[in-house]
Amino acid sequence: MNKANIKNIGVFTSGGDSPGMNAAIRAVVRTGLYYDLKVTGIYRGYDGMISGDFHLMERKSVANIIQRGGTILKTARSEEFRTAEGRKKAYEQLKKHNVDAIVAIGGDGTFTGANIFYDEYKVPVIGLPGTIDNDLIGTDFTIGYDTAINTVIDAVDKIRDTAESHDRLFIVEVMGRDSGLIALRSGIGTGAEAILIPETKTDIKALLCRLETSRKDKSSKIIIVAEGDDAGGAFEIAKVVKEKFPGTDTRVSILGHIQRGGPPSCMDRVLASRLGVAAVESLMEGRNREMIGIVNGKIHFTPFGNAIKHNPEVNPELLKIVEILSL
Repeated sequence: MNKANIKNIGVFTSGGDSPGMNAAIRAVVRTGLYYDLKVTGIYRGYDGMISGDFHLMERKSVANIIQRGGTILKTARSEEFRTAEGRKKAYEQLKKHNVDAIVAIGGDGTFTGANIFYDEYKVPVIGLPGTIDNDLIGTDFTIGYDTAINTVIDAVDKIRDTAESHDRLFIVEVMGRDSGLIALRSGIGTGAEAILIPETKTDIKALLCRLETSRKDKSSKIIIVAEGDDAGGAFEIAKVVKEKFPGTDTRVSILGHIQRGGPPSCMDRVLASRLGVAAVESLMEGRNREMIGIVNGKIHFTPFGNAIKHNPEVNPELLKIVEILSL
């Protein structure tokens, strides 16, 4: 099976952490060992690759981590790797530690760096989509997305309780600087009255009209807004709403980084495990420079150039569902 004659696979996590990264690391390590390969953990992403922060992984290195959030290999954004000098140092460290190929777990920035690195040094690399934003082409879901939206749903359900108790309007801001997929799916799941996302232009007048004409017997109202929404985020929306409806008790809640943490959901653990196994096997088969995802329940390969250049379009059916169900 090992057509590529790979003997030592390096694995690292880069960019923002996401629940399920540890499950992916575990799958890469144990699959490598299953096929009698060495697996080298690279700590702190590309920064660790440059500085030589490499550690040979064993079975016990990944014991009891599948349920843990974050990443045992740590993560960092590396400015030095953006330079030719930094990438040369990284390559020299890989050669020094006899690493033949790489599994890179991360998102857009991680794959962009891996693509450039391959152009320069031809080190085989496979990417796993580890980001809570679910904004990569080539997979139905990214590692961490399911956990993140369930974290949001849990938080908003609690906010709804206090909103109903006080007849309040809550504007809840969730992560999503460039993508509104967390806001969209969690907003539908929590029965939000409105969902504001970067992919669609926010019509403030329409939002105010919607709030004004919505059922008067509603004891609570929830607006979900992605942080990258063009109207300016939760506080800006709240300011406009308070000016229009000064008698409405309006509050803002910023969920922030709780969306990144916590134990991964079962879906994320299984997804990460499937992708981690496929990453090792695909490198052994000679595949390279591709992101592995799951599309319609099956393993799917997408060239880095396609995965990193496009954001998925928002499903218009979901937008229609929001309008219908928030009456």
